[in-house]
Amino acid sequence: MPDLEAFLRSESTERAIVLELGGVKLVDRDAVQFLASREAAGTELRNCSAYIREWIAQEKNAKQRSEIENTAGLKG
Repeated sequence: MPDLEAFLRSESTERAIVLELGGVKLVDRDAVQFLASREAAGTELRNCSAYIREWIAQEKNAKQRSEIENTAGLKG
């Protein structure tokens, strides 16, 4: 995955980046976190399976909860 990350960082921001995921059937947590971060950065995840899409949503929700908890901890 580091090679893919480096490649995507090197691409022009003027062009939309699309990751075709139709053939992806099995991922690990690192891959899901990578996909979630890419989507948050504006990358389109095309033909993403329902189970991967759900896992991405769960990762995003967990990250948001963690950020809220960290912010609340700083205030308290």
